[in-house]
Amino acid sequence: MEPLTDDQAPPSPEPPPRLSDWLGAATPLVPGTPWPRHVLGEARWLDLRHHLFLSTWTLVDLWAEEKTVHVALLDDPAPEAGSPTTAILSLECPEGRYPSLARARVGAIRLERAIRDLSGLEADGAEDRRPWLNHGRFPLASKPPDADSDPDAPEAPYRFFAAEGEGVHQLSLGPVFGGVEASSQFLFHANGETVVRLEHRGGYLHRGIEGLMRGRTLREAATLAGRISGDSAVAYALAFAQAAERAVGVEAPPRGVWLRAVMAEMERIANHLGDLGAMLGEAGSALLQSHAAVLRERIARVAHRCFSHRLMMDRVVPGGVAADLHPDEMSLLQGMIREVRPHFEEIVSAYGRSASLLDRTLSTGVVTPALASLLGAGGVVGRSSGRAFDARVTPGYPPYDHVPMTVPPRDEGDVHTRLKIRALEIRASLNGLVLLLDNLPGGATRVELPPLAGEGAALVEGFRGEVWLWLRVDGGQVIACRARDPSWFHLPLLEQAVKETIVADFPLLLKSFNPSHAGCDL
Repeated sequence: MEPLTDDQAPPSPEPPPRLSDWLGAATPLVPGTPWPRHVLGEARWLDLRHHLFLSTWTLVDLWAEEKTVHVALLDDPAPEAGSPTTAILSLECPEGRYPSLARARVGAIRLERAIRDLSGLEADGAEDRRPWLNHGRFPLASKPPDADSDPDAPEAPYRFFAAEGEGVHQLSLGPVFGGVEASSQFLFHANGETVVRLEHRGGYLHRGIEGLMRGRTLREAATLAGRISGDSAVAYALAFAQAAERAVGVEAPPRGVWLRAVMAEMERIANHLGDLGAMLGEAGSALLQSHAAVLRERIARVAHRCFSHRLMMDRVVPGGVAADLHPDEMSLLQGMIREVRPHFEEIVSAYGRSASLLDRTLSTGVVTPALASLLGAGGVVGRSSGRAFDARVTPGYPPYDHVPMTVPPRDEGDVHTRLKIRALEIRASLNGLVLLLDNLPGGATRVELPPLAGEGAALVEGFRGEVWLWLRVDGGQVIACRARDPSWFHLPLLEQAVKETIVADFPLLLKSFNPSHAGCDL
């Protein structure tokens, strides 16, 4: 990706328009709460691009199906202005082309490249037309997996951006690694040890998830959704379940909703502990990393005891949950919370007392608030750079209207801040788990969904940030599905955070972001 700058969207001389005002009284084609969908003409789409450039609307996702391109937007007003406006806007592309949104929102660049690979739709005005998912092993505009795909075909040439200057040289990391890291390539241009440019290339883990979902039953597709990114199995399954329920107008029973939140917070705590430990290990403390790993393992074992799976896969299903908590399991969870909390605090305290660890993390790999806002980054990356977005709050979903989970943002945007925000996230989730277990309602845990037709969408807070999923169903089967991982917007920020650091700091920065390569490759 071309280098990002803080001033790509110049300030508007007028107050930025509200999304609700721009939509006006337009009637949505599909009412889908809370994400109504509107069909635009090309002139209106061009006007959308103009307003995107001037406004602070958040680009949630950009995707296509057949000859239609869709964009999901969120406009979060000031707290006193009420609820946020959410909408999906669609443009029919009978000629196979649509006006690019990338100049208005740089986060659209890779999304438009993926659209071209999967649907063949061309973004007019796009400067970066390189493939993203297609490495030359399937025909352009096919929908992998496809009968014409050839996994053994030679890889097509790929053009990385150049960086010129005296003494500038190239270093490549990946796509094959020595450990269990996901396949992904990072090309460095460096001057001595100083990084001049970093460019990431994905697509090595493309599995054709969206194609595999088409024609499947909701239960079968939910199983696939939970495996898009294994460490976010609960978050993806929850997003799929919420979208499916909204598509057919059914609500999960209260006990099922609260049990989903219990699993989501357990997943969040376990992964943040893993990330925190990995960062401390990379910064130089194998001891603290091992202590964090022990706590994560404790949570995984309790998850297996309570929900029959260490990652809680296939426990969140459309209509509710496929597991319940009994008194003995409740006691086990409460004991886990009491055990984890003091040991976790000791790890954080030891980090704060270590001058050598702080020397590695302070002022390293900075992401400015302006860049985080420009990309619409969420999760730890966003909250470490001044963006307070949390899908549990905005647009929000139950039971978080009864269980507050607010983590205040900070502006420093360095590795140290990302580590501290993770610590705040763990504390908030531990406190939230106590409230969830103490107030867990009784009753049924699941209802059956009727085989109706409709569309639904959901924005769910995973441990990396917001997981987005849109779904069209008919007769109990999936007609189309789209999922978007927060790493789509984190990886471009990683490229910028590495600039002017040294090559040796890259593993630490990568751990501080912990992007999901599978989540971006689908």
